[in-house]
Amino acid sequence: MDAMNLRDTASALTTGRTTSTEHVRSVLADLDALTGTPWENAVAARNDEAALEAAAAADEQLAAGNWIGPLHGVAVAVKDNIDVAGMPTRCGSAVLESAPAARRDARIVEKLREAGAVVVAKTHLHEFAYGPTGLVNASGPAAHPHDPDLISGGSSSGSAVLVARGVVPVALGTDTGCSVRTPAALCGIVGFKPGFGALPEQGVFPLSTTFDHVGLLVADALDASLAWGALPGIAHLRTPVSELRIGRLRGGIWEQSDPGFAEAVETACRTLADLGARVVDVELPETDDMLELYPVVTGSEAYETHRAWFEADPDRYQPPTAALLAAQRDRPAHEYIRAARAVTKLRHDVVHRLRTVEKLDALLTVTTGMRSAPLTSDPAELRGPLLQKCIPFSVLGVPALSVPAPDGGSRPVGLQVVGLTGGTHGHGSHPAESAALAVALAVEGSGQP
Repeated sequence: MDAMNLRDTASALTTGRTTSTEHVRSVLADLDALTGTPWENAVAARNDEAALEAAAAADEQLAAGNWIGPLHGVAVAVKDNIDVAGMPTRCGSAVLESAPAARRDARIVEKLREAGAVVVAKTHLHEFAYGPTGLVNASGPAAHPHDPDLISGGSSSGSAVLVARGVVPVALGTDTGCSVRTPAALCGIVGFKPGFGALPEQGVFPLSTTFDHVGLLVADALDASLAWGALPGIAHLRTPVSELRIGRLRGGIWEQSDPGFAEAVETACRTLADLGARVVDVELPETDDMLELYPVVTGSEAYETHRAWFEADPDRYQPPTAALLAAQRDRPAHEYIRAARAVTKLRHDVVHRLRTVEKLDALLTVTTGMRSAPLTSDPAELRGPLLQKCIPFSVLGVPALSVPAPDGGSRPVGLQVVGLTGGTHGHGSHPAESAALAVALAVEGSGQP
């Protein structure tokens, strides 16, 4: 079977037009076909035997009429900082080149399997998830799925590449500052970061436990809605976009210097207004504070995780990662404590103000401050433009989703939708993820979930 999006794959499986075994064999063949191409290193590890065994088990359930949901029998890929039993977790680094196979799945992988999904591969990432470009990895950079001379974005680079190239319909990523949303924006797909703690992090190698999120990469917003609702324990409710009050972010970094970015936001706002949503301009005066606090907390927590390895043998890290870690070595503990306390206060105060004073259900802006860049770029020069517009919503811990803007051209523009609450004018009981998905579906033109 040719590679499909999630809804087409699920339809083919449930109607008997294909089997999970046939689907997985086709995906494995597509993975084989990457050998010798610029996208070969998008795949970090495979266990074909285990994948085919899982596909056969899914087929038995389907044949018996026990359909679990839209992920049942579907091939998925998993970022290589997330444990998958039987495969090593190397995090894109020579530091872990001899890592043994994981003994058990991360909890999010267990949830995928509970939903019937079949894990077919682990994927490339920016080393230890500590960067937004996808350029830094022991196996080399991750090339853009449609132009191998450009970056894919990171850190969930390989997951974005495999989805964008149509190899798998769903992939797992992680997002600490931007790492699901940025590669999605650059590659022209959807990256969905649910709210902090909405998906379990047990078995995920940490970058910053204060900000780490697990997220999904899929072809479009409709697939994001399907995949999110298919995960066990998720409350995904229908949220009419006509009930929502949406803030278009203005001022400071939220102003768009690229005319294409500005037009993408304006077009999305017109679409939402035409569907009955109330779109208002809103400022986020705490933006600079959040951008200042983020590297203090992330850097301090990353250094503590890596301290023993880094002090013993810093040369095993890629130079850009080593430079980031070295910059944290002498940071006083009181700076980290002050920043962590400030983050806790901001999470409460800002979200409360947006929900109850501004009465907003969602926010809208762009995902990145730039389009994709050449593979020859300096990773340090790209950090700011790729991270800045995503960081605040990791600091706040609210769900955020990048969806391709219509007519983004060969270097796509990602629109970022942020969920605050899911009901009318900030007072509803629906999860904030439902509001974010409703807005994304409307902007994309897919309708309601």
